Amino acid sequence: MSSNVRTVSETKRAFYTLHTRPINSIYRRVVDELMVEMHLLSVNADYRYDPIYGLGVVTAFDRFMQGYRPEADKTSIFNALCQALQDDAQKYRRDAEQLQSEAAATSADTFLSQVKQLNMAPAGALYDALRGVAGNSSFKYSRLFAIGLYTLLELMDPSLVKDESKRNQALQTLSEALNLSGDKMQKDLELYRSNLDKIAQAQIVLDDILKADRKKKEERAKAKDTVTTPSDSQESS
Repeated sequence: MSSNVRTVSETKRAFYTLHTRPINSIYRRVVDELMVEMHLLSVNADYRYDPIYGLGVVTAFDRFMQGYRPEADKTSIFNALCQALQDDAQKYRRDAEQLQSEAAATSADTFLSQVKQLNMAPAGALYDALRGVAGNSSFKYSRLFAIGLYTLLELMDPSLVKDESKRNQALQTLSEALNLSGDKMQKDLELYRSNLDKIAQAQIVLDDILKADRKKKEERAKAKDTVTTPSDSQESS
């Protein structure tokens, strides 16, 4: 049975067979790290896909790949990522959209008070997903699941996640309701926020390099024009 478990290198090979265009340097590491993380989870005996994890994957991908050029390649990269893991990209997107729309229509205060009494919380994709986690004693926690929870809070109240005290309190409420380690979740999300800052800075540097490159090309093109223009005018005279 164990011999059927796919290796990381097999997943990577599958990915690069599905997405054949080169990936821009600063983003290649993002894609590789996400692929390895998802792969290691998927081969874990306790792993079971859930929509909050799906939202975490979609959010992490979209945030870290922001500004990727060509833009059209992002869909191909995400689809290849899911397919390489023998998963369905549309399912991830669909579940993420469903949770996002429910979260956008819920206030953080209501959500956090409902979470404390999950069995009494209303039906719907959001609370059903949380109940599924709380009721699964062997639930396999992951950083991507934490990112999914964080995204829900961010959609409900953007100011809450910016306030360290309120954010930590909300995460503590969630971790207790779901029987997860609050410390682990907070550390994972601190790293996530810090990585988002780093990628944003890297994107600014990349944009500056591209702008400088374009400027040089324009200057070279102008220089060529000024060289050819006088001779053209002499020939015509």
